[in-house]
Amino acid sequence: MTNPTRIRAIAKDGITEVRMRMSHDMETGQRRSASGELIPAHFITSVTVRHKDRVVLAAEFSTSVSANPSLAFRFEGGAKGDELSVSWVDNRGEGRSDTVQIA
Repeated sequence: MTNPTRIRAIAKDGITEVRMRMSHDMETGQRRSASGELIPAHFITSVTVRHKDRVVLAAEFSTSVSANPSLAFRFEGGAKGDELSVSWVDNRGEGRSDTVQIA
């Protein structure tokens, strides 16, 4: 399993600002190792962020996204102490879910 997703969420005046960084190599399948072998593709394909039962962000990624991708976005709603959950899945079916309380 990968390192936890780093998530910071702050609510102010009815708007919640979220910044997050997912730990993932994001290999394209086009690079070669030092020995000349092709490194297999391994990248995040989808990301979902939920506040309570509502999806506030749904994204699809591909090989064009850099290693350890970062996202920043805002959504209406959310209050201090509410829980925000981030889930992602990669092209190998591996995934991760993390939660944070909104500050």
